[in-house]
Amino acid sequence: MRWTLKPKPNLEKVKRLQQALQIEEAVASLLVQRGIETYQEAKLFFRPSLDDLHDPFLMKDMEKAVERIEKAFENNENILVYGDYDVDGTTAVSLLSSYLLSDYSNVATYIPDRYDEGYGISYKGIDFAEDNGFSLIIALDCGIKAIDKVAYAAEKNIDFIICDHHRPGKQIPNAIAVLDPKQEDCNYPFDELCGCGVGFKLIQALASKKGQTIADLVPYLDLVATAIGADIVPITGENRVLAYFGLQVINNKPRAGFKAIINQIKKDTLTITDVVFIIAPRINAAGRMKHGQYAVNLLTETHLETAENYAKEIEDFNTDRRETDKKITIEALEHIKIQKEQDRFTTVVYNENWHKGVIGIVASRLIETYYRPTLVFTKSGDKLAASARSVKGFDVYNALEACAEHIEQFGGHKYAAGLTLKEENYEAFKQKFEAVVEATIDKRLLTPEIAIDTQIELNTITPKFYRILSQFAPCGPGNMSPVFMSDNLMDTGYGKCVGEDETHLRITVKQPNSDKIVCIGFGLGERLSLIEGHKTFKAAYSIDENEWQGQVSLQLKLRDIKE
Repeated sequence: MRWTLKPKPNLEKVKRLQQALQIEEAVASLLVQRGIETYQEAKLFFRPSLDDLHDPFLMKDMEKAVERIEKAFENNENILVYGDYDVDGTTAVSLLSSYLLSDYSNVATYIPDRYDEGYGISYKGIDFAEDNGFSLIIALDCGIKAIDKVAYAAEKNIDFIICDHHRPGKQIPNAIAVLDPKQEDCNYPFDELCGCGVGFKLIQALASKKGQTIADLVPYLDLVATAIGADIVPITGENRVLAYFGLQVINNKPRAGFKAIINQIKKDTLTITDVVFIIAPRINAAGRMKHGQYAVNLLTETHLETAENYAKEIEDFNTDRRETDKKITIEALEHIKIQKEQDRFTTVVYNENWHKGVIGIVASRLIETYYRPTLVFTKSGDKLAASARSVKGFDVYNALEACAEHIEQFGGHKYAAGLTLKEENYEAFKQKFEAVVEATIDKRLLTPEIAIDTQIELNTITPKFYRILSQFAPCGPGNMSPVFMSDNLMDTGYGKCVGEDETHLRITVKQPNSDKIVCIGFGLGERLSLIEGHKTFKAAYSIDENEWQGQVSLQLKLRDIKE
C-alpha cells in the first residue's frame, strides 16, 4: 500500500474555525481539508437542510420538461418511464413512476433487458411504446448519447424527455428536453447528481407547479440515497443533503420494498455503507441475473407482504449472482496467469461464456489482485460487450475515448464505463488500450493508495472526538470517512490472528503515556510479525465503535501497518 499524507491545511484558517466552533484542532483541520472554513459552512455541513436544495428550474430545459409532462396530463396521453437496469436506473424509474401515478394513471415503466437490448434506450423499447400507444417517453439514467434512437422515436411521433447524468458527446439528442447538469451550457450549480437525483429534480419541479413543498417529497428520498451510494457519486453539496435525509427515511419510515430487504438482513440502523454493500447489490441482482423490472416491482410495491415475496425472489437472484461472479473471477485470474499478463499496465480478458450480468463485479474483483485499469469482455449477440473499472486517479473514460476507432459504442464515468465492439476488433483494441494506459498513467497510481487525513496521538481519541467524527456522515467520495495515522505504537502483548482462517489481525496498542485501545485489521493477519516482540510500528486507521455483549467501546479499524 502507498500511504499519502494529505497536505496540512492553512493553520490560520484552522485556528479561526477552531475558535468559532469551539472544537479540537484535529477536527477543525479535517473540516478545512474538506473546504469548510467558516461557521456558516460548518453549520451547513453538520446540519444539512432541505432548504439548501437548489431550484430545479436552474437546470437547462427543466421548464420545457415540465410543460411537456403537463401537456401529456391535459391530453390524457400515455407516458412511458424508461430507465437503465442498474440501481441508479431502477430507483429513478421507481421514483418518477410512483410520483406520476400518485395522481395520473396513464403511466407505465420499461426497463430494457440487459441481454436482449443492452444498455440505454433501445429500438425495441421505442417499438414497444409505439405498439402500446405511448406518445411520451421519459428516459432516466440513460439517453444522453441516444441521437439515433430519439430521431427514430420522433419518426413515430413519440417525444422524449431525457434525464441523465453521464458525460454528453459532441452532439445532444434532439429531444423535447434534455436534463443533464454535465452539459456545457447547463448552469445548474451542482453537476454531480446521479440519474435518480436528476429524476428527483424533475419531480421537485413538477411538485412546485402543483403547490407542493419539498416536505411532500421526502418519502422519495430513500430511493435517491440508495442511488447516490450505489453509483459512487460525490457525497458533497446537494448529494449530501439528499443522502442525509434519504438515510433517515430508510431507517425510520422506509417504503415496503426496503423494509422487506431490511427484515431479511435483520439490521437495526443502516449507514450509507450498508446501503452500498447490502441493499444495492440485491437491487442490482435483479437486472444482472433476471430482469430489472423485478427491482422496480419491489421498490414501487406498497403492501409489505407482497414486497416480502418480491424480496425473496431478489435474494435468490443475489445468491446466484455471488456464485457466478466468484466462479468467473477464478477463471479470469487463471486466464491472466496462462497468458502471462501479470505485469501489464491493464487487464483485458474475454470469454464468450461469461455471464454479462456480473462482468462489472468481476472487473472490480480483478483489481483487488492486479491493481490497474481493467476490462472484462463477454459475447453479447454478434458483438462483444465489456465493463471497465479503473483505479483511483485514472480516467478510464478518456482512455476509452482514445481507443474509439476500435469501439462501436461506449459511455460512463471516470472510474466505470461500458462498451461494445466487433469481435474482430478485440485484439487491436486490447493492444491500443494497453498502449494508451502505459503512455498516460502516472505509474504511482498502479499501487493502491491509503489517503491519510492527518497524524494524531492516541490520546486524541475520546468518545467526544468520535461523536463529532460520526457527524461527518454520510461519507463517500468527496467526504471520505477520516483516516488517521499514529506512530510509535506498541502491542501490549495480546496481538493475535483471528477469524476462521486466521487472516485477520487483532491487537491492543498504546503509545507512551496513552491508554490502550483495541485494533482490528481485516486481511492483515500476515503482518503479525511486524508487531511481535514489542516492536514499535505505525498504523493507518479509521475510528469505529465495537459492540460486544452489550458493551460499546471505541476501536481502531486498521487499514495498514508498517515498521
